[in-house]
Amino acid sequence: MNRLMKTRYRVFRRGWGTYYCEDLLTKKQETLKTRDKDEAFRLVAAKNETENAPAFSRQLARVYWKAGDSAAATRTWQHIMDEIPKLKNGSTRERWLTAIKDKAFDSIRELVVLETKAEHFLKILEGATVSTNSYLRRMHCFALDMDWLPWPVLPRKRWPALRFGEKRAITWTEHQNILLSEKNPEWKAYYEMLWHLGGSQTDTARLTAEDIDWDSQTISYTRRKTKSHARIRFDEPVEAILRSRPATGYLFPQIALWPHSDRSKAFIRRCKLAGVSGVSLHCYRYAWAERAKQAGYPERFAQEALGHNSKAVHRAYARNAKMELPSLGEYERQQAKIPHQQRIKDGEIAVTLAG
Repeated sequence: MNRLMKTRYRVFRRGWGTYYCEDLLTKKQETLKTRDKDEAFRLVAAKNETENAPAFSRQLARVYWKAGDSAAATRTWQHIMDEIPKLKNGSTRERWLTAIKDKAFDSIRELVVLETKAEHFLKILEGATVSTNSYLRRMHCFALDMDWLPWPVLPRKRWPALRFGEKRAITWTEHQNILLSEKNPEWKAYYEMLWHLGGSQTDTARLTAEDIDWDSQTISYTRRKTKSHARIRFDEPVEAILRSRPATGYLFPQIALWPHSDRSKAFIRRCKLAGVSGVSLHCYRYAWAERAKQAGYPERFAQEALGHNSKAVHRAYARNAKMELPSLGEYERQQAKIPHQQRIKDGEIAVTLAG
């Protein structure tokens, strides 16, 4: 048994010239993918060495890794934090630039990546916020993808679970309270548009008069985050709001120039004055999705309106919104009362909305 532990693996060659390795304990065999005898014996010797002295082998691997990458001996986590935002754009880049300033990362900023141990990450993750946990994971994955780490610092199953705070929709009453407390007509119209269209706060803030097609009663714009195109038909209440806004340029000239963080802070202050708590501007998207579900709006149209990857749509249509379904017979009788030409027209509207 002692002899097997010292030389757990052996080399042998198949008849076609390829060398293989056999585990003398499990009898499992695998190809070494080489026909070179010397290379085959070096590979198996390394496997036996790792089996007998894993700590030494890992340290030796670090030496070889540094020899193959001239910057590996000095590359720190701060270098990784500086590199990631260079590959991002827009609001994603801004979020990264904010995230890497987190004081929780101070303990590893000057730590050489190859010298990182599990306890370094565990110290950061102890009592860490969801944001710290999430961004540390991403930095870790980035280092692995760039081959700046030879193996994971923490195994995937050892990372604490990401548990995001519960989000909810703004209610009709809360929305009305916000409007009643808001005296600025531009901000009031902005909140109304968020309620009716469910767009992101930035996309809605940057709508222009040129995005409106009065003939077809539609608003068309390109989503800033996903670059996908949205084309949404509007009704009378939205038309009244649009008529009150500038005829050219931004519909919300002041709000459009504010960064998203300032808009969010202004909304929080407005909520406090209105006696509303636990919501953000993003909650208008949840409200729109839940209203769509309750009204029987087809899910594929809701996805098109908010964006196919919208979490608000998924949550509302999966469980949050309560909807009373009519019987099939009742639905058929309602459809029979609608003239055939009207059903065709409704179908065209649906196609326009989805397109």
